[in-house]
Amino acid sequence: MTLNDSYRGYRGEALETLKSFDAQVWSDAEVHTDRGTFAGIILPRSETADPYHIVMKLRSGYNIGIAAGNVRTIAVHGRKEAHYKIPEKAFPYDPKKPRVKLFGTGGTIASRLDYRTGAVIPAFSPGELYGSVPELADICNLETEKLYGVFSENMGPEQWVGTAQAIAGEIEKGVHGIVIGHGTDTMHHTAAILSFMVQNSPVPIVMVGSQRSSDRPSSDAALNLMHSVKTAAESDIAEVMVCMFGPTSDVYGLLHRGTRVRKMHSSYRSTFRTIGDIPLAMVSRESIHTLRPDYARRRDDRNVSLNTAFEEKVSIVYYYPNMKPDIIDSLIDNNYRGIVIAGTGLGHVNKPLYPSLKRAHEKNIAVYMTVQTLWGYVQMYVYDTGRDMMELGVIPGANMLPEVAYMKLGWALGQTQDTARVRDIMMTSVAGEITEREPSNGYLIFQGGVPEVEEFISRYRR
Repeated sequence: MTLNDSYRGYRGEALETLKSFDAQVWSDAEVHTDRGTFAGIILPRSETADPYHIVMKLRSGYNIGIAAGNVRTIAVHGRKEAHYKIPEKAFPYDPKKPRVKLFGTGGTIASRLDYRTGAVIPAFSPGELYGSVPELADICNLETEKLYGVFSENMGPEQWVGTAQAIAGEIEKGVHGIVIGHGTDTMHHTAAILSFMVQNSPVPIVMVGSQRSSDRPSSDAALNLMHSVKTAAESDIAEVMVCMFGPTSDVYGLLHRGTRVRKMHSSYRSTFRTIGDIPLAMVSRESIHTLRPDYARRRDDRNVSLNTAFEEKVSIVYYYPNMKPDIIDSLIDNNYRGIVIAGTGLGHVNKPLYPSLKRAHEKNIAVYMTVQTLWGYVQMYVYDTGRDMMELGVIPGANMLPEVAYMKLGWALGQTQDTARVRDIMMTSVAGEITEREPSNGYLIFQGGVPEVEEFISRYRR
């Protein structure tokens, strides 16, 4: 073993501290410091990490960084090199159970931690997921196929079209339900476009991911997988859905309609929320409880409508005060065919943009307005600003979420360049992306610090 293998990634003060106590990477050790004693496995460090800290995986499974300058002694008890490769296992077959197809595209639900770089990398194949979650065999006969192995920010038209085609192909073969493993960062984008590309499905299409990688004790990967596979196998809801944690605890998951869902927190496990509506259902390991009746029902036929048209020359623009018209002009000059604006308030932008918006209309570019508030409807008749923009050709997008409007506009323009026909497609609700009203119990956001809210929360906080 070379020095680099023994002290992988360590340098400077941290390296010298390890050497002085004859401690190496993968040592099972107790590190005594000014702030207490920590027991666990000494881990490799990222090649670009600082030279001042030693990283340990504690007995609890969590990683911590220990300042080398605070270390007094290190007692080494042995060596336990970690192996994070989970072997693939053939899924057991039970003729009495439904058949579910799991497509893998990448993301944290199919990932491991690379201790050489400190990065989470897409490395688990879908077959390995069964190796880590054997409970899936209690639910269904699971077939797996790795379509892609990319982080969700690298998902694009090629992957959307390929995934839609794969879904339609499996439906025609008679699968009972479909699960798609996907990174959470752009899962709501993919859920939206699949809702348009794959219509009239006779079976559930469930997108699932995890906020925390599978090697973490607090990972939500296993439960999310169990909930999503149960939904695909047993649910009566035949729509494109996102299945993720409901509350922050491990109590139940929520099924969100693919066109009304959005990632709302960078790290919470309960990051996905239904916006402008309520979720379709709650799902636990024991049951599925629907929250509303207006959903497409499962059918016994194999019919599905596949339309993978998509125009890539579409952009989404988030308006901000003092925005300059060159933002819009650059899209026009680069031959974009559609623009979605996330406007302020009821759907507003400043007047300096008006000439550029008029120019976009004259160039036959479809321009649609949404609202950055996410909740609520575009109402461009209320103020002169809105009425002026409509005269310039800007079309109000009802209560479509900005990302959903972007996906739908690309899909609509992929079918036709006729702006009147595009408008008909955009303003006709296909998969619940436009609703007649928002529910009275939908917009509930607890504002921390407010006395009545704190009193309410205190009854349940433990």
